[in-house]
Amino acid sequence: MRSVGIIGTGKYVPERILTNEDLAQLVDTNDEWIVSRTGMKERRIAAEHEATSDLAYKAAVRALESSGITAEQLDLIVVCTVTPDMAFPSTACLVQEKLGAKKAAAFDLSAACAGFIYGLATASNFVKTGIYNYTLVIGAECLSRITDYTDRNTCVLFGDGAGAAVLGPVAEGRGFQSFELGADGTGQELLKIEGGGSRLPASVESLEDKRHYIYMNGREVFKFAVRIMGSAAEEALAKAGKTKEDIDLFIPHQANMRIIQSAIERLNVPVEKCVINLPRYANTSAASIPIALAEAAEEGRLSEGDTVVLVGFGGGLTWGSSVITW
Repeated sequence: MRSVGIIGTGKYVPERILTNEDLAQLVDTNDEWIVSRTGMKERRIAAEHEATSDLAYKAAVRALESSGITAEQLDLIVVCTVTPDMAFPSTACLVQEKLGAKKAAAFDLSAACAGFIYGLATASNFVKTGIYNYTLVIGAECLSRITDYTDRNTCVLFGDGAGAAVLGPVAEGRGFQSFELGADGTGQELLKIEGGGSRLPASVESLEDKRHYIYMNGREVFKFAVRIMGSAAEEALAKAGKTKEDIDLFIPHQANMRIIQSAIERLNVPVEKCVINLPRYANTSAASIPIALAEAAEEGRLSEGDTVVLVGFGGGLTWGSSVITW
């Protein structure tokens, strides 16, 4: 078994910025209300001509550049998303074509906001076992396409973007030390899009009832998140033989500032060791953690030998965490 790590990262966010003041023109809300409850100030919105594969491609190009690996060397592409360009073919196949990664297998993975962690766990095992040498994991979302901008409880929460990571063999003792993945299907009603699948195909009625937009029971999701973020991180640390005191950098899913604060308090992580970009991007679902990871790399916050903890949660309900020795 080989040691596997992240050898390159990249991100892309659309140019258009949607501020809290902009949202106040659409629904009954204001900057103070949004910031006090979520910590969000603005979010990025994809242009009309941009789809999830476009965002994913741009993040992937940057990740490949930072890794020194070419698209032709990729063996596998995994795109983690709940907003694919279409039902099929997969967004990963579209990205494969855009990149010219001719020998890479490609598939999409759906685990909502925990998708990137699930993707890392999946793709890393192909490298660990020697089946593949280089894999590309992308978290990419166009959540603006599934957000109801007449619902003030949800429209303030979500944004668009993409983050990517190239995985490959690393020195022994480096790379991924552990993963903790989980799901609780009893919470499936708390965060979902009901329409558009085989259960409720698109129809005039489903469109009129807004079944194709995100529905969220905010109170219950918040309680779940506060509980699971800290515990998932602790379990991954235990599997890696490490403690909370070993954390050099903590990268949580950027869903809500109060949820992040609860997690860092439980883990006793100083805020300066936590990557927080929530005020600028809001919740970008599967793209959240890889965007934050790419920014941490760009800002020089990652040093060789650092213990890095990633943790996220999402619809399903799902959750995932990982400990990495950088």
